[in-house]
Amino acid sequence: MIRKKVHCVKKMRGLSALAFGLVILTLISACHSEAITCPEVTLTLLPCRPFLVGTRPDFPGFSCCLGVQRLNGEASMTNTRKALCQCFKKAASGFHVDVDKAKQLPQLCNVNNPVPIDPNVDCNKFQ
Repeated sequence: MIRKKVHCVKKMRGLSALAFGLVILTLISACHSEAITCPEVTLTLLPCRPFLVGTRPDFPGFSCCLGVQRLNGEASMTNTRKALCQCFKKAASGFHVDVDKAKQLPQLCNVNNPVPIDPNVDCNKFQ
């Protein structure tokens, strides 16, 4: 009977250690979340492309503005803003974005975007 109790106590200690380890891993992963990736940024801003390249001259559209608002909400940390800047810069030059339209985008979508969509922006200022 004593052997069963000792075995049960050892088993409980092992389960407690495992549970504690899982809690620690969860907290670490929550604190060190990765910045948004360029493919995610590009996909999120894909509805903005007609406006940004000039095929839709008047207004960016509802789905574009939702994407801009989402990215703006995620740009709370410096590393995320820097990653967004680098992605915006790459996309702006790759898609031949009209810089004047890109500058209008935050105002038209009613967001205070801390990261400009501009191929000439200095992304190091977001450090």
